[in-house]
Amino acid sequence: MMTLSAMAGGMGSEARVVPAFTAGAARPSPTATTETAVFAGGCFWGVQAVFQHVKGVTNAVSGYAGGEAATAVYESVGSGSTGHAEAVQVTYDPRQVSYAQLLQIHFSVAHDPTQLNRQGPDTGTQYRSAIFPADDEQARIARAYVEQLDKAHAFKSPIATRIETGRRFFPAEAYHQDYLARNPRQPYIVFNDLPKLDDLKRLFPQAWRAEPVLVASKSAAS
Repeated sequence: MMTLSAMAGGMGSEARVVPAFTAGAARPSPTATTETAVFAGGCFWGVQAVFQHVKGVTNAVSGYAGGEAATAVYESVGSGSTGHAEAVQVTYDPRQVSYAQLLQIHFSVAHDPTQLNRQGPDTGTQYRSAIFPADDEQARIARAYVEQLDKAHAFKSPIATRIETGRRFFPAEAYHQDYLARNPRQPYIVFNDLPKLDDLKRLFPQAWRAEPVLVASKSAAS
């Protein structure tokens, strides 16, 4: 996350709903109750908060993906040389929300997928737009969706999102978890991330959950 003096470089464009996934139905999961997905889209504070407010999501953990375990530390990742991206692991009930629907939310409100190695005021490969599929089927859906959006010219610029397979996810430090919920008046949050929640509520009212699902509450219950 950049210093507050750099916040003038915010997103600067109004979010809108991008088309839903149509290139083949997502896999049915009549018996599964829990699946995971990992998304990267800039600073994980805002991305985590978006998915914490989505119905069907049971947990959303900020962390790192794309690099090795030894460098999955905030100070190291911040150098931009570890291969990691700030990412969020989303645990969800596929009977309530599909992977394709999570992708649509990620591309519509969680971040700007056309920005290369940056999001708003934050620059570097650690802030890249990326998807880390959990399996071959997620990879298929993600690739097909990016191709669909590009062909439909859903954005004015080409999509820069990378689809990175075979990468592990590592949870971030405790002080990064539930950051927006704990610091709603922090200037960076107010300028960059609260608008994402407004967009989620406005554009996806059927998916909006007023009370976020927090990592802290999961930890206390375990």
